[in-house]
Amino acid sequence: MTKTFALDPRHSAFTDAADRPAAQHPQSLLDLPPGEARQSLLTVHSILEAKLPATDLKIYEAGGGSTSFLPLSVLKRAHVTVVDIDEDQIRNNDYAQKTILGDIQTHRFAPDSFDLVICYNVIEHVPDVEAALLGFCQALKENGLILIGAPNPRSLSGVVTKYSPHWFHVWFYRHIRGDKNAGLPGCAPFPTHFHPLVTLANLETFADRHGLQMIYCKQYESPRYPEMRRRKPLFASLIDAAAKVMNVFLPGKTDVRHGDYHVILRKR
Repeated sequence: MTKTFALDPRHSAFTDAADRPAAQHPQSLLDLPPGEARQSLLTVHSILEAKLPATDLKIYEAGGGSTSFLPLSVLKRAHVTVVDIDEDQIRNNDYAQKTILGDIQTHRFAPDSFDLVICYNVIEHVPDVEAALLGFCQALKENGLILIGAPNPRSLSGVVTKYSPHWFHVWFYRHIRGDKNAGLPGCAPFPTHFHPLVTLANLETFADRHGLQMIYCKQYESPRYPEMRRRKPLFASLIDAAAKVMNVFLPGKTDVRHGDYHVILRKR
């Protein structure tokens, strides 16, 4: 499932983000290895820059720690409100103008409060995704956008994450990804629930029922794969070989390495 967004290269607002100086990119993008994940996030940035109002913005970040995934051109003219249930995540945040210790499933804002709601690497950890999404819809202005970044539950990494214990996730982050802080307070990985609405088909059905138009959807190879190929090439080659075998037996052009997705929804 891939929906594309056409950009006019003649207009300055649509300039290829990959050609911009590094100082114009958020650290979250610079930290991504070259590959499908980075390219999709660049596309997301171009869409946000094109579709959001050119005036000052109000942004609701549902779950927000020390990392922003927004383009700096958007972030610099935005008032960002973060809601997170984790005190350490709230404490680590240094870019939001307002932080709220709360639960995105139950916290509610006044209708028509925000131009953009961003929920990045969060909904997979939420037990009641429907309640959270309904709150996003209520808080969003007409023609406002919702950006969701999440893992694909039907990918190889999604299935492993769903059916393996949390201690294994911590081990993977520490020994395969090389993150020595993995599992410490306020640090990933966090417990994963994978509510049915995290699945793309279900998310699209929800969007149609609640007046949201999906203007961008891209499944892409998880950045974990290029990380593994660089850090643990032998281990990565075994995983790649297993993925190729699985893909042979799956219908269509399914690739089990498409472990993540970006979705942008517009409120009609």
